Order: sequence, then structure tokens, then C-alpha cells
Amino acid sequence: MNNEALVQLALQAQSCSQKELALRLGVSPTQISKWKKGEYMSSDMDQKLRAMANIGEKAPEFVVSAGSLKAAEKWERLIQHLARDADDGAETGYNTVPLREELDLLCWQTFYVLKEMGVSLPSQFPQELDIDYDEVENSWELIDNNPYANLIQKIFKALTNVYGFYVAYVSDLLDDDDLDLFDTAGDIDSSLLSLAAAKLEEEDVHGLAMKFREFRFRVRNDYEEWLNIVKEKAFRAGVPLRAELLAMVYGSDDSLGHEAESESLGFNSSRLHPDIYMNELLVGMRVIHQALPAIMKKLGIDDEFKLNTAELQVN
Repeated sequence: MNNEALVQLALQAQSCSQKELALRLGVSPTQISKWKKGEYMSSDMDQKLRAMANIGEKAPEFVVSAGSLKAAEKWERLIQHLARDADDGAETGYNTVPLREELDLLCWQTFYVLKEMGVSLPSQFPQELDIDYDEVENSWELIDNNPYANLIQKIFKALTNVYGFYVAYVSDLLDDDDLDLFDTAGDIDSSLLSLAAAKLEEEDVHGLAMKFREFRFRVRNDYEEWLNIVKEKAFRAGVPLRAELLAMVYGSDDSLGHEAESESLGFNSSRLHPDIYMNELLVGMRVIHQALPAIMKKLGIDDEFKLNTAELQVN
């Protein structure tokens, strides 16, 4: 899709045919067709087409979905404003990196998530939001009253909590070379915006996200599968967990934010997840199971000993 969108934008910006574009790039028309079908495009050709389309580092799919480069720039301004506000208001103690340092990627991901939720963006950028957000006095009122801007705002605020929990309890596990999670833990890191959107309530998206239930179900299933892989590998490697990782799936974004804040303040510094205690108990029981028969045999009481299970009951 990236190559196809980039070729489409270059053709539009240059007002030329595919054959003419091929001549300007010094390639065959067949190569253009291959790119549109997803064949690999070199970095050099990517930069040439971006220059022709005048889109800079913007994701081509984002510009195409916005309807035009001008509309994409307006959406980008809005998304940047909402992202900055959400991160400024975060209370987890962690910076939400996707909202601060990856703007071009964030714009594309935002549009992608909205599409996956079944949101149909307006064909034109909302006129009432084509403003200087820092200068217009009632800008936040205008944002709250616009269903699309309001929805993006809620997703970004949920992301601050989801991302805080992720940094506090999950990211270090993914970076642990001993766990070897690079190819097995799915897209935990790259799909956090989808998980944040899945934290919204149905009333938050009513009448706007037509595929929200299916979207939420799919995202939850994916994260449950990925996080269970992380938990299993951590368990096998003896790496302690400081929280129940599946809380990322089923906990509210507020509860995730509170957990992250407690971790950032050091309140959970000596806490281990109950699974670790259970593992210690199981290991101890296995040691007893192996050692006790040998001890009984040494004492010569292995034949006469009979276990009375009734005495193990708690009244």
C-alpha cells in the first residue's frame, strides 16, 4: 500500500501519465506497475518520488486517506496539538514517546486505527477546526464538539496510560536477549495505539466506529496471545514479573495509569507477581517429593508409612 500510495501521489502532483513518470525516473513503465503491486522500492527511488509528490516524510497512505496534501497538513496540525496536550496531561510518570517523537508515524497510525474501527473520515477537513489552536480562545470547545477530533483526543489520552504500563512492566522484557522475544511476541510495541483505542467504551464511539466490537475483540485476542508468550518465556527463564501482564488487555486505561504511576514513584520496588511465589512453592514441593522417599527409606519407615489425607483437611 505504501508504494502504491506514493506512486499515486507522484502522478497527481506531476500531472503526468505512468509512462511519463517512468521516463522522469529513468525506469520502465513495467517497474512502476510492479511498485504499485508492492514490489520492493529502493530508498533512492522512494526519496525521488517523495520529492515529486512534495510530501516530505509524511506516510503516503496518510496523505491519500486525508484526501490531499493540504488536508493532510491540517490533520497533522490537529493530531500534533492533541498529542502534545495528552502527553502534557499524563500522570503516569513516563513520557509517551509516540506522542512526542514520532509525529509522522503517529498520523498514519491514527488514521489506520480509525479505519480499523470502522470510522469514515469526512471528505473535507472540518472547517471549524482549521484554526490556530494556540490563538483561538474556544479551541478546546470546538475540538470537544467535533466527533472525530474528540475521538482522537480520547484515544491519545488512553494511550498515555497504556504506554506508561508498557514502559513500566513490559518493554524491558521485550529487550531481554535471554528471553528471545524478537520474532515471537508479535506487535506488542507497534500496536499500542490500537490497544489504547480498544480501551474506549462503546458510548465513546457510538455512531462513529461501526466496527468497534470486532476491532476490540481482535486487538484483545492478539495481545492476550502475545503477552502469554512473554509470560511463558519469562517463567521458563526465571525472570520475575512485577505485575500481571494481561492487565494490559483487560484492565481499564485508568487502572493501567495508576499501576504505572505507582511503579514510577517506586511504590512497587519490592513487589513480585504472585506467579513467582507460586513457582517457588512448586519448586519446593518438587524437592520435597524427590527427597522425602529417600529420607523415609534411610530411616526404615518407608514400608509402614501410610498417608492419612483426612488429617490434611482444614475444618
